[in-house]
Amino acid sequence: MSSILSRLLNRYLVRDQLDSNNIVGFNLTQVFVDLIIGSILIVLLHLLNPFHVVPTGYRGVSTQFGAIKSIENEGLVILPPWQKLDVFNVRAESADVSKAEGATSDQQPVSVSLTVRYSIQPDRVAEVYEKYSRDGDLSSYVQTATQEVFKAITARFTAPELISRRVEVSNEISDALKKKVSIYGANIINIDMRNFAFSESYMSAINQKTTQEQLKLVAENELKTVEAKQKQKVTIAEAEAQAQRATADGQAYSNLTLAEASAKSLKVQNDALAQSHEVLELRRIEVDKIKAEKWNGQLPQNIYAGAPIPYIDVSTKPPSSSK
Repeated sequence: MSSILSRLLNRYLVRDQLDSNNIVGFNLTQVFVDLIIGSILIVLLHLLNPFHVVPTGYRGVSTQFGAIKSIENEGLVILPPWQKLDVFNVRAESADVSKAEGATSDQQPVSVSLTVRYSIQPDRVAEVYEKYSRDGDLSSYVQTATQEVFKAITARFTAPELISRRVEVSNEISDALKKKVSIYGANIINIDMRNFAFSESYMSAINQKTTQEQLKLVAENELKTVEAKQKQKVTIAEAEAQAQRATADGQAYSNLTLAEASAKSLKVQNDALAQSHEVLELRRIEVDKIKAEKWNGQLPQNIYAGAPIPYIDVSTKPPSSSK
């Protein structure tokens, strides 16, 4: 471009020797013609530029007289002058739904704010370009589809279930929305769902119910505490009674054992005494016998009180007469 301009400028200047003073002048007609030619060349060069660039995250839609000729990937694209290139966004975009409204199965109005992130399927760029969007912006379609899906899904749940089964509700909305927007050539990446909003009267009723349930729970807990304490006291009393019975049984068994041992001891002692008496009597008889055998027949001269009387056999046989 700079070389073309320099050549044109060189041609603007025409050096003629007009007089003896060598005055330098311009050929005005030639300068005017050259300027027109240069301007035309610059405009043509701009209009007929065959070089195009498709940025990252985009696709290039090449059209010829309004008809789609090709889909170009990222990078440098060279097209003939009679073709046009439009860049088409396939990156992740978001569609905000400030207040999706619906009604639950128990006829409670509900609303929620959502942010839906989506992207165009790269293999359906030509279809989306032709039918729905020239630049890949499908936010209006996604917003409308989200409203419809939210109404359909919330009608399956009661108001308490929307809160208690929030994850399940979100998954069902996401699955239904994916099927819905696939018609437009879009993919759902994820859905951010804020808190559900119900009517003021319903929220007041929920708060009252929650308060009552909390009070009931406190009363039940207190009752359970009292019952637990009573059971604890009964358990302690039963344990103490069992301990006392065990102590009494142990004491009775101990006394019985001592009595039986004492009775056995007395019996052994009595048996021993009886046996000792018989032995002593036998010994006394043996001693008396020995004394009788050794007695010479003479009575003692002196007998003191309590002394034993000598044994005298008075039964004598008459002497046998000898014939």
